[in-house]
Amino acid sequence: MVTIEEALRIIEDQKITLQRETKPLEASLGYALATNTASPFDVPEFDNSAMDGYALCGLYQEYQLVGEVAAGDSKDISLKDGEAVRIFTGAKVPQNTTAVMMQEKTSVKENTLFLDEMPKAGQNIRKKGGQLKEGQKVFEKGHILNPPSLALMGSLGLEKLEVYSKPQVNIITTGNELVKPGQPKTEGQIYESNSYAISCALQQFGFKHHKKTQIQDDFEATKAGIKTALDSCDVLIISGGISVGDYDFVKQSLEKNGVNELFYRVFQKPGKPLYFGRKGNQFVFALPGNPASSLTCFYVYVLPLLQKLSGYPRAGLTTYQFPIKHAYENRFGRPSFLKAAVFDGKAQILDGQGSSMIQSMAKGNALAFVDEGEKLAEGDLIRCKLIF
Repeated sequence: MVTIEEALRIIEDQKITLQRETKPLEASLGYALATNTASPFDVPEFDNSAMDGYALCGLYQEYQLVGEVAAGDSKDISLKDGEAVRIFTGAKVPQNTTAVMMQEKTSVKENTLFLDEMPKAGQNIRKKGGQLKEGQKVFEKGHILNPPSLALMGSLGLEKLEVYSKPQVNIITTGNELVKPGQPKTEGQIYESNSYAISCALQQFGFKHHKKTQIQDDFEATKAGIKTALDSCDVLIISGGISVGDYDFVKQSLEKNGVNELFYRVFQKPGKPLYFGRKGNQFVFALPGNPASSLTCFYVYVLPLLQKLSGYPRAGLTTYQFPIKHAYENRFGRPSFLKAAVFDGKAQILDGQGSSMIQSMAKGNALAFVDEGEKLAEGDLIRCKLIF
């Protein structure tokens, strides 16, 4: 059995080779850049107006109107002292523009512009290169592409991006007692839910499963199912069948398929019967079958590996500290991840901490961590990972 810290270190220390691919701009959300990116030109490329108003030559309160410039106009206008043009947001300011006055502080009579106040030199003009200079670094490799990042890349005219590939994931659920939702079940059977939780958790963080398979609690079926799954994935996630019961065949089947065990069983609650293994460049997690245990292990252990394989500079959920709303003592005899709710800057440990109890996790938004035997008074800081 390993500690939580040892298990996370084993995952973090895995040597990997990142794969690269080129993706269209619109399909790059959540990917990590595989190259440094520099601006191919100045941003903005020309001095332009920050608002609708009037471009002015000289600092006066009265001007002669001589034209209009809309956004996208390519005509080249040069103002003379005392002249002004109507201008719109984003439009290139004419040569010799001293300032732009917003339209709300102006009035026009025939061809004469009157200002309500004196302008200031340079006001409301976005200067060429004010955001980026040509050749200036925009992002370093490893930067995770979010919507503003993609907007910036688009503004640089970059249609395709070189990114680190994301791992291909397969999911296996085991159990004779499991029935798919919507199908009839008999006494002693339960509806299967873990594969839906895991696949949705994958989607939550920008990953997808390739194949999802359910197999029976039978050694040959388990061995064959694992072999097939390993033929088409980088990471295999198995739910159930990893404990020590008479019908738990996952660990033995992984050995028969050439998977090398890196750790098995973690000193924690929930999720003690957690397995992590490797076969070449493929990785396997065998998670406990209880729903809350399975999801907890995904957030704490599986997610960091998936992000590491995707070229993320930092992997895993960030740990925050919040004051706890009530006193709490960990009496489980093991370091524990607890279903919790963080609202208004305070953490509350929820009722229903059993490994099979998914309802409390569904009502919460965090995993709170308490060490073995740790006692907390109201207001003490408790470590939490926000999962929603």
